[in-house]
Amino acid sequence: MKLSILDQAPISSNQTAKDALNESMKLAQAGEALGYTRYWIAEHHDLRGLACSAPEVMLGYIGANTNKIRIGSGAVLLPYYKPYKVAEVYNMLATLFPGRIDVGIGRAPGGSAEATNALSANFLEQVWNMPNSVRDLLNFLDDDFPADHEYAKVSASPLPQVSPEPWLLGTSKKSALLAAKNGLAYTFGQFMSDQDGAALIQQYLQAFKPRKQGQKPKVILTVSAICAETSEKAEQVALSTLIWTLQKEKGEGQQGVPSIQEAMQYRLSDKEKQTLDKRKQIMIIGNPYEIKQKFFEIQAQYKADEIMIVTITHSPRDRIQSYKLIAEEILHQFKK
Repeated sequence: MKLSILDQAPISSNQTAKDALNESMKLAQAGEALGYTRYWIAEHHDLRGLACSAPEVMLGYIGANTNKIRIGSGAVLLPYYKPYKVAEVYNMLATLFPGRIDVGIGRAPGGSAEATNALSANFLEQVWNMPNSVRDLLNFLDDDFPADHEYAKVSASPLPQVSPEPWLLGTSKKSALLAAKNGLAYTFGQFMSDQDGAALIQQYLQAFKPRKQGQKPKVILTVSAICAETSEKAEQVALSTLIWTLQKEKGEGQQGVPSIQEAMQYRLSDKEKQTLDKRKQIMIIGNPYEIKQKFFEIQAQYKADEIMIVTITHSPRDRIQSYKLIAEEILHQFKK
């Protein structure tokens, strides 16, 4: 089983944004040392408690401080950008860090309506135009427009020896079929979806059309997981992010991810208790053995080639420890 990391660059209640971004770099380093396949960082705009609005900037920093782990965006929110500029940015990263760059593509706004309007005057129009934007981006990355295309003489330089690997991220049938039609690897965000992901992935696999000779479909399943030495400790650590999601929905949470103690002191209404119980059902929380059993179960259920883990905790130490325990239980068992 391959494991990877999705980092949303969360800011804890005792951190600055700079602290959080430095911890993101340390997480990528830890992931590399532990044997994770790739590290992706997400793009968000004006969301209090999340520090990364420009993955391409962080990837330069992280690439310079790691050596072999694949790094990428999870995701570039393509409706905000011209495909040519995205191709230039990720080709440049691929030139600097050969054979290590992924460009994950998404269509979500990644922030409030106000932030969306500040970033783009025609976001919804570009969402509808997403299929064309995806095709243009792939042609720029492949440097392979048809001879009669208006961009045929335009290259997204510098052209790297190894092109970035494109992925489409999504949670819907539309995204699954768009990935399949364009011969893209697909990442299903199970951690933020109530859709039947296994059925969507099956549709992707059945509809897949190779973009290049010999290409096969690839699937990453992204899950929210928190691991600790004991189930009880994992539940305690997970409470911070669970309470934080409630706070954000109520317009609170501007101070960042609360500590375990702060989370335990938060008074929950009966309705909020029910909401937390539902949220916990789509998270994977437990000790290393429990996590391993669940991962192998969902890998078989979803037919995923790889599981990507997003873990939000108050303490950076708890976050790295969670990834460490999972790696030791799953990745390192083959080395014993």
